[in-house]
Amino acid sequence: MSAPAFSGSRRLLASLRDVMAGSGTAQARLDKIVRLIAAEMVAEVCSCYVARPGEVLELFATVGLNPEAVHQTRLRVGEGLVGEVAGTAKPMAIANASTHPKFAYRPETGEDPYRSFLGVPLMRGGKVRGVLVIQNQKSRDYAEEEVETLLTIAMVVAEMVAGGDFGGREEVAASEGGGTLPTRLAGIALNAGLAIGRAVLHRPHLTVRQMVADDPEVELARFREAVAHMHSSLDDLVALTRDSGLDEERDILETYRMFAEDRGWLARITEAIGTGLSAEAAVQRVRNDMQARLARVSDPYLRERLADFEDLANRLLVNLAGKASIADSGTLTDDVVLVARNIGPAELLDYDRRRLRAVILEEGSTTSHVAIVARALEIPVIGRCASALGVIEPMDEVIVDGDNGQAFVRPSEDVLDIFQQAIELRVRQRRSFAGMADLPAETRDGTRIKLLMNAGLLIDLATLETSGAEGVGLYRTEIQFMVRSTYPDVAAQTELYASVLDRAGERPVVFRTLDIGGDKTLPYFFAPDEDNPALGWRALRMGLDRPAMLSKQLRALVRAAAGRRLEIMFPMVSEVAEMDAARALLSRELRRAERMGVPLPERVAVGAMVEVPALLWQLDPLLDRVDFIAVGSNDLLQYVFAADRGDPRIAQRYDTLSPTFLAILRQIRESADRKGKAISVCGEMASRPLEALALIGLGYRRLSVSAPAVGSIKAMVRSLDGGAVARFMAHAIVSTGHSIRPELRAFAKDHGVEI
Repeated sequence: MSAPAFSGSRRLLASLRDVMAGSGTAQARLDKIVRLIAAEMVAEVCSCYVARPGEVLELFATVGLNPEAVHQTRLRVGEGLVGEVAGTAKPMAIANASTHPKFAYRPETGEDPYRSFLGVPLMRGGKVRGVLVIQNQKSRDYAEEEVETLLTIAMVVAEMVAGGDFGGREEVAASEGGGTLPTRLAGIALNAGLAIGRAVLHRPHLTVRQMVADDPEVELARFREAVAHMHSSLDDLVALTRDSGLDEERDILETYRMFAEDRGWLARITEAIGTGLSAEAAVQRVRNDMQARLARVSDPYLRERLADFEDLANRLLVNLAGKASIADSGTLTDDVVLVARNIGPAELLDYDRRRLRAVILEEGSTTSHVAIVARALEIPVIGRCASALGVIEPMDEVIVDGDNGQAFVRPSEDVLDIFQQAIELRVRQRRSFAGMADLPAETRDGTRIKLLMNAGLLIDLATLETSGAEGVGLYRTEIQFMVRSTYPDVAAQTELYASVLDRAGERPVVFRTLDIGGDKTLPYFFAPDEDNPALGWRALRMGLDRPAMLSKQLRALVRAAAGRRLEIMFPMVSEVAEMDAARALLSRELRRAERMGVPLPERVAVGAMVEVPALLWQLDPLLDRVDFIAVGSNDLLQYVFAADRGDPRIAQRYDTLSPTFLAILRQIRESADRKGKAISVCGEMASRPLEALALIGLGYRRLSVSAPAVGSIKAMVRSLDGGAVARFMAHAIVSTGHSIRPELRAFAKDHGVEI
């Protein structure tokens, strides 16, 4: 941006500051503001539209258009050029507005003569609060400097619109569902568990009291000091995780710290200060831009990295306000339920872990850094809980049901009693489960069930000893790839896999090779957009198309085993030919290791995931080529019923206890038994007691479950008569009904099975 543009921006900002600090109603000040902008930017028209409840934009002030249209002209978000700016949260500059396909004519405004159009969103707190527009009679291309200047001005106006008395604050609260009545919020489960506590709203959007700077050099110095303080505090957090041995948290924070040192976004803030904004306003301006980008990004990994940026911007604002951390901005209760739009891993670790009971996020995903850290801390988390910040008030009592992805705000006494009893029951169950950790998972009639656990982080293996699991039936190797900013080389992978084997000791570990693609993306690996990523380029398909990537992982696994047993499982095998190709790569790596004098594994066992229905017609030749198979019930279910489990409209439509699906599971087990090959189930189905009961009735004797589920599954097994459930299942799966769930639940109740 040129020097004159900086100068004009500063002059206009200074004038706006005087108007905002002056007397008069909010409406009168807004009228003055549009006149100032029109005069300074040489525009015949300047108009301000304010967002109203119901996705409506109302003309609140104008110079150049018919004044009688004020408070009369309304557009829906997405309607017309103004609605398009609000809907996309992006500026729009058009030389000839009337020819644009989104143009919507409003005769009452008298805008006919004005051809050129420049509109920018009023952004605050990640939401569009309105639209600021300038227009000219002549057709013209607005310069980039003009767009930037209007964006800067819009941020200042947004503060006034959000905080001014426009008669809309109560309406907005009502439209967002605020109130004192009990409320249930639905989301998705990011980390299981139950918790009750008082709401602490994570609102790091501190009020920026001075938008315009008197001296840009002073603001630059304040900004640089805040950046230095932020880097220092992150270094302290990384050191803390290094000293405590929390490997995943350290990896996440080191990736996060690298992002904090990126010069690109810091340079953009410096430029914004140069336009005349205060340091706080400049940070907020760049954050607003990022939030607008975030709203348009569909890639889950990129969304999480942009969320990390917002976390860093929040830390800068807190440092500029003179606070040590966001968690210091208020007094914490003893039982905190943290409520946030999104939150970064460093911000979460700022809160006292002894008081933090649960987290509710308006955004978030299972692959987010905060979800991974919360899992390590055993904190229930629910995400995608829309309007949580608009509904939950500070210190509201909140129940977080992380098992079912729901929260109860200001619950009634009876609901509170039910969940308190459930939490107390879980405490008693955990004590009971701990007492049976060393006991075998054996039915009352002597059938032995091998209980293994699923893992994906080193922190998961800390529970291997205490849970009573006999080993790791599924180690998801891709999670470590997802939390890093660069692809881990063979040495880094070898170190990780060796650590897993070290921590497992004598217990077996089954490593699943990379299952990336679909909804699991890597920041350093380009994958094309796909209409249906669940059926696209992922898992073994990607590995065989990129054999160097798969070979390096196999090489690291072979080196890590070094004299120990190595069990490798390939995901999403669709045909025997793919299994042959994967085994050929493994054989080549074993020969390479032998040639180079690298110690070989004591024994290598190779398995395949059965999750693609096409494989059911090649099971026998597949079983001839593997040592074991594992059923991935999650993907197999969605492929069998052609139902996307990520689509909330149909995710629950088809049941794992459907007679059709159960018949398929029995067929797979019978094929494995005929060939004398070990078979297990390692999807979510095995982690739920009622479904695990059905699997045992179908003849499955190996279950790999989530770590928290080991105790409940073992308790169910030890309360069960295996012969009785086998007889029940033989009759139940010939049903043509939707599901045998009610009948199986009744069987469990009648036979005293703990589910």
